[in-house]
Amino acid sequence: MKSRKETDMKKHHIYSNTPLRAEPVSDNGHPHLSSNFQRSVLSNGLRVITSRLPHTNAVSMIFLVGAGSRYENDEHAGVSHLFEHMLFKGTPDRPRPRDISGSIESVGGSINAFTDRECTGYWCRLALPHYRNGIAVMSDIIRNPLFRDEDIAHEKNVVLEEIRASHDSPMARTGMLLDTTLWPDQPLGRDIAGSERTVNALTKDQMIEYHRQQYVASNIVVSVAGNIEHSEVIEQLEELMGGLHDVPPLEKYPFIDNLDGPSFNYEHRDLEQIHMAMAFQSVGSDDPRRHALRLLSIILGGSMSSRLFEEVREKRGLAYGIGSAMHTLSDCGALDIETGVAPSQASEALKVIIDEVVKMRDGVTEEELHNARELAKGRLLLSMEESRAVASDLGTQELLRNKISTLESRVQKLDAVDLDDIKSVANDIIRNDKLAMSVVGPVRNHSEFINSLQFE
Repeated sequence: MKSRKETDMKKHHIYSNTPLRAEPVSDNGHPHLSSNFQRSVLSNGLRVITSRLPHTNAVSMIFLVGAGSRYENDEHAGVSHLFEHMLFKGTPDRPRPRDISGSIESVGGSINAFTDRECTGYWCRLALPHYRNGIAVMSDIIRNPLFRDEDIAHEKNVVLEEIRASHDSPMARTGMLLDTTLWPDQPLGRDIAGSERTVNALTKDQMIEYHRQQYVASNIVVSVAGNIEHSEVIEQLEELMGGLHDVPPLEKYPFIDNLDGPSFNYEHRDLEQIHMAMAFQSVGSDDPRRHALRLLSIILGGSMSSRLFEEVREKRGLAYGIGSAMHTLSDCGALDIETGVAPSQASEALKVIIDEVVKMRDGVTEEELHNARELAKGRLLLSMEESRAVASDLGTQELLRNKISTLESRVQKLDAVDLDDIKSVANDIIRNDKLAMSVVGPVRNHSEFINSLQFE
């Protein structure tokens, strides 16, 4: 007779990659690196990823749901974020918030959640002896939220305070204005938390319907990383989540290519600084140019050795901090730059920034490319040293891309980027018709900003 574990192994179609190892060394001097994970699909369609990390006593898990602001129409803006709050208010078996958080924190663990444009994630991190309790708690809040009227009213007030706090932060407000300007007239341009009007208008019935439609088996990925056995995780999740219903979930609203830049937005405030943010619409998470763009972003403003940091801070002392970053979504992305400067130096700073951005279209040096490549690979490998990062990385890839790129393949793709790739993607992306900018602070003459953005 076959054991329960042997039966489960066949039933759930487990696919396994080669374990992470440090040797042998490849021709380019880097070790061969493979992501160590196993993947199963439960009988109801829920996907489970585990990564065994024998070196750690920490176990991290994340329950990722295909729910976020890109799934919401204008009327329901903010429901995904409010929903995230509500799942911590209680279940029939754990009726108080402290029954949820306390069961994790009482053994030294951490529990939290986040809402983004394309997913909502519920995570916890525990010591190895207690990880099964974490799976039990997370499964319970996903499946059995109470949605009591008093809890909904309470959390609406909490979310409204969160929205007000972000409006009081100049840099956060600059980011919100940038999103609105970069992604006009579409969910991508809305605040993930919604607005005071839309949050107040959300009803209990709408939330229950959202739970029925989005929190379904095929729209959830559970990812667990630590010194655990895949078969044991599968057995527990089949018991706790195997009965979860499944219907076709809502689809996210597609990216609308309607930016006619350069586009500018500003908000006058009496502050000590002018906060500036600009972004170019760029590539999505499956676009092969993303690897070259990542290295371009590092060279431009991704480190203290970058061009922007050198020119704006080190040579001219115009800002305390400045940086660029690349962000990818499933079908689009952004290359953005942020800084804060004294009002008297804003015009000079913006001119320097634009000059350095435009210079990227002329190409970079071999030394810059080499240094950016090694920085990117080093950050990638170091980020995977912690169980929570591993669980999040594997789960997010599975949910949003329906495939997982190993560390080895990502390192190889970075190694394959050459000077022509950097120059090509720079000329594809750095165009003023795909440029948006936002400013918050004591703006006197916004026409100076608009004129500086005309670089074609």
